[in-house]
Amino acid sequence: MYQVLYRKWRPKTFDDVVGQPAVTAALKGAVKSGRLSHAYLFTGSRGTGKTSCAKILSKAVNCLHPVDGNPCNECEICRGIDAGTILDVIEIDAASNNGVDNIRDLREEANYTPANTKYRVYIIDEVHMLSVGAFNALLKTLEEPPEHVKFILATTEVHKLPATILSRCQRFDFKRIEPRDIAGRLLYVAGQENISLTEDGAMLIARVADGAMRDALSLLDRCAAYDGEITEAVVSDAAGLAGHGHLLELTDAVAERDTARVIELLDALYKNSCSMERLLLDLLSHFRSLMLARSVPNYGDLIVCPKSELEEIRRQAERFSLARILNAMDVLQEAAGRLKGGANARTAAEMALLRLSDPSLDTDVRALTARIAELERRLDTGAFVSSAKSAAAPEKPAAQPEPKRTEILESEKAQAPKAQETPQSAAPAAEKAAPAKPAAPSDTPFPKWSEALERLSAIDRPLVPHMRGSSAVQRGDMLLIQSDNPLLEQFLQTGSHANCIMRAVYDVTGKKYKLGIFHAPRAAAAPAVPKKDPLENLLNRAQSLGVEVVDQ
Repeated sequence: MYQVLYRKWRPKTFDDVVGQPAVTAALKGAVKSGRLSHAYLFTGSRGTGKTSCAKILSKAVNCLHPVDGNPCNECEICRGIDAGTILDVIEIDAASNNGVDNIRDLREEANYTPANTKYRVYIIDEVHMLSVGAFNALLKTLEEPPEHVKFILATTEVHKLPATILSRCQRFDFKRIEPRDIAGRLLYVAGQENISLTEDGAMLIARVADGAMRDALSLLDRCAAYDGEITEAVVSDAAGLAGHGHLLELTDAVAERDTARVIELLDALYKNSCSMERLLLDLLSHFRSLMLARSVPNYGDLIVCPKSELEEIRRQAERFSLARILNAMDVLQEAAGRLKGGANARTAAEMALLRLSDPSLDTDVRALTARIAELERRLDTGAFVSSAKSAAAPEKPAAQPEPKRTEILESEKAQAPKAQETPQSAAPAAEKAAPAKPAAPSDTPFPKWSEALERLSAIDRPLVPHMRGSSAVQRGDMLLIQSDNPLLEQFLQTGSHANCIMRAVYDVTGKKYKLGIFHAPRAAAAPAVPKKDPLENLLNRAQSLGVEVVDQ
């Protein structure tokens, strides 16, 4: 008969336990030295090895031939405990045996000596489910049990245990298992079971499992039902990660403030029997991914999705300010909470998404803060000024003077025979200004300057305020920056700021440009305008408004 993988591959020795080296080392040392406690408390999230270690410990303390603190798994005691025929090792599910009468029966049984083993071991799983009366009944026995009795308590919610119980146990905290450790174990199990599993597939299973080895093995079992090799795409389909295109479409519509498109998409999902509560929670998870992409450099390690979706998440994250993302998460979480209270699901979802796509509809303080942050982000990246200049620029600009040119590539200054391969490897350098000459006819406005500035805000944020109001023209392989900031040239010649601009331009265009500064000739000084008396201005303004002025 087929046995599921998480049961078949349950650890049988402390050395088989994955991802808990501190716990297993301490338990092995206690068994070897004979310094055994009368009560142990194993706490941690699901699937981290609590019950497995409890069974291994129950075998180790009773094994006839222990090996370096581990049970031998060969003697009749070890085999009997694995088979469940040794009645001196008792597993109790506190979720269904949580009454005071159950604990009284346990206390009476504990007085009897074990029939086949050295110690009678009680493994109480989910011990936090015991009632107050049951905990009180357990206290005295737990503090001073008979010499032949050992207690092993396991729980996922240690904060629900009374302090009197905690103080009577040796506590061991089981941590979530690292994805790389889970992936390694999955590849080993797949090899033993003749399952074709790729490394990318194993890593995605590990990330979906969220630190639980049991969940990872269960998902591997599910993926094994698919024919052929278990790849990242197969895991994504089996785990339900595929088919999230509607989330990307909704997020794009929210970013574009297209309220009509948002309602249309929501209506289509509703007609296809999509749960509105599930949709809001999925959107909340998606905006969490955007938050991580805006906040953490290695966001890919913290987001559970195929690698192919990481670039899409990065692209969408750059369309929002962090304040707007956090406000969206608050709105979605509150809307999902209202659905549990019986609110109309479709209406609540529509209200939430309209608030996200049109911030002017949300008068909450958080929404106003997010709107201000969004305006600041667009001002910092020059999105307003650059777009206005592009719209006002003539199609065929008149001849302009030759710019004062500041070369950025150090290889140009040193006259190296070959330019560097990537923009990131360039270093700033300056040369003397060339004499002013008529501009070449090939000078054209650089069309993606606003996108480059927006990308620059994610690469070199301190430089963005100095680039405010700037524009750029393209001359062959040269990109010339025009700015009213007189300090910009000096700022670019220090540190790696020039490299960051070149990298931002490369990211949005895929092309490598040399960098220069464009200085327009100074206009002739305007004739001095005599200053007017402020009082005269005030009187003129009052008269224009029809206010009678009396001279005294």
